[in-house]
Amino acid sequence: MFLVDSRPIPSGLDLNQRAGPGAARSVCWSATRDEHCSSARPKYPKSMPRIADILTQASGPTLSVEFFPPKTPVGDANLQQTIEDLRAVPLSFVSVTYGAGGSTRDRTRDLVVDINEHESYPAMAHLTCIGHTKPELEALLDDYDRAGVHNILALAGDPPADGSPADGDFTYALELVELVRARGDHFSVSVAAHPELHPRSQDTKGDRLHLAQKLSVADFGITQFFFSAPDYFRMVDELSALGCDTPILPGIMPLTNPEGVRRMAKMSGATVPEDLAVRVEGAGSADEAQAIAVEAALELSQELLNGGAPGLHLYGLNKSEIVLRLVDQLNLL
Repeated sequence: MFLVDSRPIPSGLDLNQRAGPGAARSVCWSATRDEHCSSARPKYPKSMPRIADILTQASGPTLSVEFFPPKTPVGDANLQQTIEDLRAVPLSFVSVTYGAGGSTRDRTRDLVVDINEHESYPAMAHLTCIGHTKPELEALLDDYDRAGVHNILALAGDPPADGSPADGDFTYALELVELVRARGDHFSVSVAAHPELHPRSQDTKGDRLHLAQKLSVADFGITQFFFSAPDYFRMVDELSALGCDTPILPGIMPLTNPEGVRRMAKMSGATVPEDLAVRVEGAGSADEAQAIAVEAALELSQELLNGGAPGLHLYGLNKSEIVLRLVDQLNLL
């Protein structure tokens, strides 16, 4: 999850089909460097569709999942197992997060390239701009271009926690969107949306005007996690009143770990439903707690789809079990 600030759908990306089996592999890990080994990088990048085109031509709601780059070999092995498990799911695309200030730049890059090379769906790279210079980001975008990665989630990123001015050449995500757009139409660009307002916004009017401006030059948006469908639909209606109808995918976070979600919500401005959190925390077993969280996420997802949301973006925390249960109960398999 992120914090503060068309043509026929290709075979294997339709929600009515299962994703084709990807080639089994194990991503090489370097124990001495915080990056994947260069041998994991494909020599001949496979062409992947623009997610903008997938959304435009989808015959039904799209389904996508967010991953984050693991920090350890064990985490890497667990993620590879999750990716293998999710080959049974008709994913439209996945996204891969980018650490604050570029702390996971190499791992994000290598994971995105690896998924694009081996899976039947495209991977979208998260990219933040605060703390970066223009030449740094241009070099990274050039690298993505050469590797066949043309789907970018453009984010501002987090300013310094101590309130000091951020280094670099960028202040707003809109500046990064414009930088990516300058690369050409073969790139697809997404931006973040906050149904409950961006945490640094002063009021609803200003927030929606800024969001509409970002969406007007992006292909689509993805929301921060939230737990109330009316918040999402209110945001969509407010943007529509401003003449902005760019599709926005709702981000779904099952409340399996209330403590962790509370911590993330404090930074992102999301409201945690404490009645649900108390039920999860008071469950008699881990299985019961997961069942409660999955049922709530299922109800939210169904309400969003019934109301016309163009798809679902699931924050699965690099685990497959909850994603598989949600997809099965939503009859998306």
